[in-house]
Amino acid sequence: MTARFDAIGMVTADMAATLAFYRLLGLDIPADADGRPHVEVSLPGGMRMLWDTEETVRSFAPGFQPPTGEGRIGLAFRCDGPADVDATYAKLTGAGYEGALAPWDADWGQRYAQVHDPDGNGVDLYAPLG
Repeated sequence: MTARFDAIGMVTADMAATLAFYRLLGLDIPADADGRPHVEVSLPGGMRMLWDTEETVRSFAPGFQPPTGEGRIGLAFRCDGPADVDATYAKLTGAGYEGALAPWDADWGQRYAQVHDPDGNGVDLYAPLG
């Protein structure tokens, strides 16, 4: 049997704030999930994204200490076009999330930007330039 990549799991300090961020990115997360200790959503293509609160992880992994600092995980969301990168960045930063890199035209042919989710994880927004 070969293992296959199936899910992206994240540990969050504030479930409601984290889910609000990913809802703004278009993930279909039930409204009643904010108070749950564990949340899973199916992504296009069959992958899943999972979130657990720090308290939940500590309950099954005594001694768990969440990583510190930024850049613990990086995610990338493809946008429909360059203008959508700008609009999505503006929507997220307008909602109070930290903009790490304002939109720019990258040398590799993409419009690119980065925001941080509530736990400091980098979330890249990109679209081909042409």
